[in-house]
This record gives sequence, C-alpha cells and structure tokens, in this order.
Amino acid sequence: MRSLKVSDVMWNHIEPIRCGTPLTSVVKTLLHNHVTGLPVVDDKRQVLGFVSEQDCIHALLVSSYHCEGDPIVDDVMFRKPLTISPEMAVVDLAQNLGAGKPKVYPVVDHGKLVGIVTRTAILLELARTGCGLELPKYASAED
Repeated sequence: MRSLKVSDVMWNHIEPIRCGTPLTSVVKTLLHNHVTGLPVVDDKRQVLGFVSEQDCIHALLVSSYHCEGDPIVDDVMFRKPLTISPEMAVVDLAQNLGAGKPKVYPVVDHGKLVGIVTRTAILLELARTGCGLELPKYASAED
C-alpha cells in the first residue's frame, strides 16, 4: 500500500471546467461525472480554482431568487484549491483526509492538471487492499 501513488488511483478521463463556463453547464458536468467538484483551468490546464456542488447550489439559488441570469464559474469558484502531486503516496493522502478537507483533489504535475483523485477512489483502493493490511507475499495463511 505504501508504494501505491496518487497516479495509480487518479481519474484522468474527466475534462476540467474552463473559465467562463456557465454554472448550469458546470452542474451538468458534475452530475454526468458523479463528482462533487472539479478544478477550473485555463487554456494551458493550469489550475485557477475549484468549483463544488455547494458553490453551485448557493449561486443558483441566489441567481434564481433575484432573477440575475446565469452566473459563470469564475463568479463562484474557490481560487486557492489544494492540489497534490501524482507522486504522493496514497497512504499519505488517506491519512490527511478528514473533516473540513476537500473530497476531490486536483492532481498537478509541473504546473498542469493531469487528473483528479476523490475520496471514493481512495476508499475503494483501501477496501480492495484489505484496508491497508497487506500481507507480505511470502506469508502463508498459517503464519
């Protein structure tokens, strides 16, 4: 488990959100991909922010109530998201997860977004490997 890296469990098939995207499109993307949030990037895939379901709910509620039109992601995104390296050990990330921490982390390599890792992916990997209690390959059931 210790040797497993974020790059081994990250998702790289989900397109990030681009600046200027209408919030209604952001919501569709979040729902389609079954994620609670996504990084917001520029044309060079540099992470500029992060947008979550919570950000969208609040902004759409306010804009609907006040009939202010369709807000864009730039209006609501968090501008200083926590990012992680693809080389980070999964066990280290798992130990840092907790209340008040993000549920989705942008994975950045040399300043560019290469994927995301979710709490769900970490949980799935921990469960798959016996919650981190791997036996050495030479151990037998009788030991």
